[in-house]
Amino acid sequence: MKTRCAIVLASLVAMLPSGCNVEMEHMAQPTAGDADAGADTRAGAQGNTAPTRFTEAANAAVAKALPLADPQDFEDAQRGFVASDPDFVVKNATGDTISEARAYAFVTGDAPPSVNPSLWRQAKLNSVHGLFQVTDGVYQVRGYDVANMSLIRGSSGWIVVDPLTASETAAAALALARKHLGDAPIVAVIFTHSHLDHFGGIAGVLPEEDAQRGIRIIAPRSFVEEATSENVLAGVAMGRRASFMYGMPLERSARGHVDTGLGKAPVRGTFGILEATEVVDRTGQELTIDGVRFEFQFVPHSEAPTELTFYLPEHKAWCGAEIVSHTLHNLYTLRGAKVRDALAWSGYIDEAIERFGDAEVVFASHHWPVTGNARVLDYLKKQRDLYRFLHDQTLRLANAGLGPEEIAEAVELPSTLRTAFANRDYYGTVSHNTKAVYQAYFGWYDGNPAHLDPLPPVEAAERTVEAMGGGGEVLRKGRVAAERGEYRWAAMLLNQLVFAEPENKDASEALAGVYDQLGYQAESGPWRDVYLTGALELRRGVQGGGPNIAAAAGLLSHLPAGEFFDSLATRLDAAKADGKQVAINFIFSDLGETHVVTIENAVLHHRQRDADPAAAATVRLTRDFLVQLATGQAGLREMIFSDDLAVTGSRLELLSFFSLFDKSDGHFPIVTP
Repeated sequence: MKTRCAIVLASLVAMLPSGCNVEMEHMAQPTAGDADAGADTRAGAQGNTAPTRFTEAANAAVAKALPLADPQDFEDAQRGFVASDPDFVVKNATGDTISEARAYAFVTGDAPPSVNPSLWRQAKLNSVHGLFQVTDGVYQVRGYDVANMSLIRGSSGWIVVDPLTASETAAAALALARKHLGDAPIVAVIFTHSHLDHFGGIAGVLPEEDAQRGIRIIAPRSFVEEATSENVLAGVAMGRRASFMYGMPLERSARGHVDTGLGKAPVRGTFGILEATEVVDRTGQELTIDGVRFEFQFVPHSEAPTELTFYLPEHKAWCGAEIVSHTLHNLYTLRGAKVRDALAWSGYIDEAIERFGDAEVVFASHHWPVTGNARVLDYLKKQRDLYRFLHDQTLRLANAGLGPEEIAEAVELPSTLRTAFANRDYYGTVSHNTKAVYQAYFGWYDGNPAHLDPLPPVEAAERTVEAMGGGGEVLRKGRVAAERGEYRWAAMLLNQLVFAEPENKDASEALAGVYDQLGYQAESGPWRDVYLTGALELRRGVQGGGPNIAAAAGLLSHLPAGEFFDSLATRLDAAKADGKQVAINFIFSDLGETHVVTIENAVLHHRQRDADPAAAATVRLTRDFLVQLATGQAGLREMIFSDDLAVTGSRLELLSFFSLFDKSDGHFPIVTP
């Protein structure tokens, strides 16, 4: 009986949500590379081509147009320096290096021809790492992770703000701080928002047993729900796309990954989460934490589904969380997510100016602080107007009849905004953010009937290639476009050929070479990584595997059962389920919850209620045991003999139920059909 049950639960585990989309097993090991020599024509370590004269000219034009030698940001990034470990290396539980200073040692001096010089400048700034004093009693550890950890001194201990992505990097960052600031206890933790890089490392600074001793955990309303759900329903696809956005398979080199724009790179450590003991749900809410007065601002549906900022009146310091950064942020993120509200985002920054306009310093979840009231206000106003400008100008042009691609091509920031480095396209871009504003108001359809029901990509490509005179002619035209430096046009042509003739190696290599040049020219770290990862996959096939669920055990253990079943519903194979009707009871003994899951009309429904006596089968288990199965902590033997698992009713019906679901591992192609 339990052997059959083991088979059923093995199927169940295979369909668990994929966890956080930035934790991918195929992330390249951090390896430093040499800067390109201008005359170098050799292929890079991953087969990528040398920058062409067109790329060199484009990047030289960027260098000429911007005051790259302006020292202000470098002075700000170094201000308050306390200490660093220039040789720091952080490893995960399996011994893999997940963060180290030397991985980006090549980011020095002038930009090589294969990197946009503006992005290179940002990469140099993000390479500054160590412990820094923001203002009296406020410190940050930067450069150990893609985000910052902030520390605020209370009367008896430390208040930790945003404990990074992984427990390993969080522990290393805290160790650096304690080495130089003393070994005071952690008295409270603040999670500013629901993105993994700002809470996932909680176990590295506050093990769960310590949290149970009354440590205060402050977070915005619906924090756990948003933190666990954002990537659950679409987690597989998001994870696959994240490997492109963050250049996970790329080597760290001047022809590979150099920076995300927000920081160096996501890390591959162990994730966790804790529920809040106190919730921030309104602007103006005040708390005194270990003798320090906080005034909170609630800013949901801005950079994250739920988010807060806070002001420290006695310090005249505002923590802007992630609604302000030293980059244009994403209104739409390339990994995939719900579009963010540009108008609300701008409004929150304006509200902060009104409420906290006497601030002498702004610090945030990424990058470096800005100090001095005049500079703070100038910075905040330009960040505020950045998002409002994109919102308003997108709608102005949409109301004039332009579609999203036309708007993206037409919108340019005014001189006062585009010359501010904090508004540059290092992470988000004007191009894809205007499309996000358009999508938020109008959706995917631009009003052109030809775009209402287009052919799918492969059929459209095959017919297009045929109409252009066949594959040989399209390849010739694509190569000619590339030889002229018309890379965007060459990419459109050659992409059609790759989808029409996926076995055509010449077409794949030609398109990969075009993607190399587009990546080298990109100011945005994610755009660069997307192009270069696409080039790598054209040359070597789909890279790596799916997410490493084991690392997310601490996160999955807080996943509400209802969200698991929502995820299961998105994996129901409609063709297999057509005509099927079944009900299954799931009883979670540790949660005290019973969920009745039904399938009819090829749709899965679930309700938390009493068990259905007419259900085909009943599965009794614990959520903790389900997490152990999902993360490999429990195997076949445990499934057979565990007291945490039992099945009554028809096992055949239960097996039939589980056979209706897809088991996607996220190992699907993107740049080929």
